[in-house]
Amino acid sequence: MTIAIYARSSKGNHSGYIEEIYKYLKSEGVDVIIFEPYYHYLKENFDLKLEINTFSTSEELISQAYYMICLGGDGTMLETLTYIRKSGIPLLGVNTGRLGFLASVNKDDLQKALFLLLHEKFTLDKRELIEISGCDTCFKKNENYALNELTIHKKDSSSMINIDTYIDGMYLNSYFADGLIISTPTGSTAYSLSCGGPIMMPDSDNFIITPIAPHNLTVRPIVISNNKEIRFKVTGRSEDFNVSLDSRSAKLSSGSEIIVKKAKFRINLINLEGQNFFTTLRNKMMWGIDRRQ
Repeated sequence: MTIAIYARSSKGNHSGYIEEIYKYLKSEGVDVIIFEPYYHYLKENFDLKLEINTFSTSEELISQAYYMICLGGDGTMLETLTYIRKSGIPLLGVNTGRLGFLASVNKDDLQKALFLLLHEKFTLDKRELIEISGCDTCFKKNENYALNELTIHKKDSSSMINIDTYIDGMYLNSYFADGLIISTPTGSTAYSLSCGGPIMMPDSDNFIITPIAPHNLTVRPIVISNNKEIRFKVTGRSEDFNVSLDSRSAKLSSGSEIIVKKAKFRINLINLEGQNFFTTLRNKMMWGIDRRQ
């Protein structure tokens, strides 16, 4: 068995984590591969002595890895999608960052998490993704999907934009706003939540359409089935606008149309024994905690 490790090259993801993971996995007869830029960063900045095989492309990862461990926060986990793609490789997130809804394993519980992983004390949480088309110059074919959200946003400090929206060909609304978020249930605790969108269970078969600072205050977030096709036409005073899939951004020309639908594949997130969405939600949102004490 081979387990891949992915992380950003940052001081928070120091070599101590890799040394701990490598030592434990090798003692269990498990091979390790590590994201090449991160490995070189550790060699140069932390004088890492371990000799570990690396991967740098999706093809190299998919051909070798049985599981992937991600060190970081939710943003780092979202980056792994372009490497895992449609392979179905299960992903375990270890939170060395801040909030961490997706990266739910505490960094202090690393050895316990590795034990549970190797002894298959977990369930797979199959998360739906958003896929876009119509914006052929925005994202590569194998990167035109998102786990959290698609966001259409005005450029810089320009005036508001107009987004004509259709559900299965039926006109819904023309959003005159700073932008629009189309979120999965996974992304309901991300950008959409900060703009007033609802929290949804991860297995809810829905999309959330959340306006960003709408001109008409009666325009509210709406939940629709993810079996629907959503089409947007974006216009405004600027020649182009911003469109993003999770943390990846591109430019969208005025008058362009984007079609959004549920992707034909899902991402497998690892829920270790004792983990569940409600526990994560309470801990991260600090529900039920009396801050007066």
